[in-house]
Amino acid sequence: MANRRRLLLVSNSTLHGGGYLEHCQQHLQDFLGPNVKRILFVPYALSDRDAYAKMAREKFESLGYGLDSIHESPDPTEAVRKAEAIFIGGGNTFRLLKVLYDNGLMQPIRKRVLEDGIPYVGSSAGTNVATISINTTNDMPIVYPPSLAALSLVPFNINPHYLDPDVNSTHMGETREKRILQYHEEPNTPPVLGLREGSLLLVEGNKATLQGKTGARLFVRGNSPTEHKPGMDFSFLLAEGPEKH
Repeated sequence: MANRRRLLLVSNSTLHGGGYLEHCQQHLQDFLGPNVKRILFVPYALSDRDAYAKMAREKFESLGYGLDSIHESPDPTEAVRKAEAIFIGGGNTFRLLKVLYDNGLMQPIRKRVLEDGIPYVGSSAGTNVATISINTTNDMPIVYPPSLAALSLVPFNINPHYLDPDVNSTHMGETREKRILQYHEEPNTPPVLGLREGSLLLVEGNKATLQGKTGARLFVRGNSPTEHKPGMDFSFLLAEGPEKH
């Protein structure tokens, strides 16, 4: 894995009581820094791309950045090649990944992020597609991408919007924890980081740090889940292969 990567992987775009990206806007500004002037937005996870791009553009312009939406470009691959930074928003992960494959954008994005080192911001579905696969998304498979393999910007999986089991709930369906443990019943499955709403993971080269307010829960195949507070160093997850954890 190339070590030029700079990723900000956010669990959710909107936190209860706040506006779009409000809970992480300081993290965004710190991450993007003064050198980035324009963001390439990828709205493919929602069907109304115009409305989605309008909302994202208004937010980023309020933070001092210009925003171009990739769906408005006549050549999406060229838009990726010229991008100063990439932001992939949330929505349905299956829809998002399918369009990335259909438009031939998987390798161009990987190259720009891993080799060229441009900043990558993902939120929810955009965080899912930054990992090894979308196997641990919460979304329904409303469309069928050619593969569940994702961008592999990091060598593990993330479950955004992670929900802790409610001990007072009468719901009889699987908890999020049970679903992730079922995933780990399969052989050679990588670690899964459950990012609660309000949490985010900053990856700079070979260093990964948990940020935000709410913490995260780490699932490693064969081990009991572990609880982690903001500030946790998750750099060990960037080692290749689940067998190393």
